[in-house]
Amino acid sequence: MNKELHTIALFGGTFDPVHFGHLRMALELRQALGFDEMRLVPSHQPHHRQTPGVSAEHRRQMLALALEGCNELQLDERELDRPGPTFTVDTLEALRGELGDEVSISFCMGLDSLLTLPSWHRWERLLQLAHLVVVTRPGWKLPQRDSGGAHGEVADILARHGGKKADIHAESRGRLVVREQTLLPISATHIRHLIGSGQSPRFLLPAAVLQYIEDNQLYRQVAAGDESSDD
Repeated sequence: MNKELHTIALFGGTFDPVHFGHLRMALELRQALGFDEMRLVPSHQPHHRQTPGVSAEHRRQMLALALEGCNELQLDERELDRPGPTFTVDTLEALRGELGDEVSISFCMGLDSLLTLPSWHRWERLLQLAHLVVVTRPGWKLPQRDSGGAHGEVADILARHGGKKADIHAESRGRLVVREQTLLPISATHIRHLIGSGQSPRFLLPAAVLQYIEDNQLYRQVAAGDESSDD
C-alpha cells in the first residue's frame, strides 16, 4: 500500500470582506476531504475581476482576525506580497518549488470558476502542479462533452482528469475532484451594499471583522457597478 502524502489545500479569493460563507466552506472542505492543511490565500490584484474595494493590508488584517483561534484554517499571504496581477499558476509554481514533488497540493474553486478555466492564464499548467477541487451546490449539473465552446472543453478536462478523495492523498497533482456541498447563501457584495447603505451586516461575518470594518470606516459608500463575484 502506498504511503499517503501530506495534503495541502489552497482556498483563494479577494475576501472583500471575509465572511462566514468563505470560512464555513473552507472548513467543511478540509474535514470532508481530509486535508492536513487548508490555507486561505487572499489575492492582491485579481486579473479576472475588478480591483477589491479596500487595500490588500485591510483584507489581510480582516482575514487574520477571522482566523484567530481556528487551528484548522491558516492564512497564506504570498499573493498579497507579490506585485502586479494575481495569477493562480504563479502561486502554484512557487508553492511547488518550495515543497517539492512529494506533497499533494489542491487548489479549491467553485463551479463558476471551473467553467471559465480555459480563459485563465496558462491554465493548462495548473493540473501539472496541483489537483483542482471543484465545489458544486447540490443538484447542479456539470458540463457535458456536447456542450460546445468552453463548456465542452471543461467537460473534456473532467473526463481526462476526474478523480476522487483517495487520489488527493495518493498523488501529488493532476486530478480534478468534484465535491457537492451546501453553501451558506452569504455574499461579500451584499455585505458591502449593506454597509454602504447604512445597514448592519451583523451575523453574516465574524464580530471581530465587523468591528475592524467599523473602526476603519470601510465600505462606507456603495461602489457603482459593484458586481464582484468572490462571494
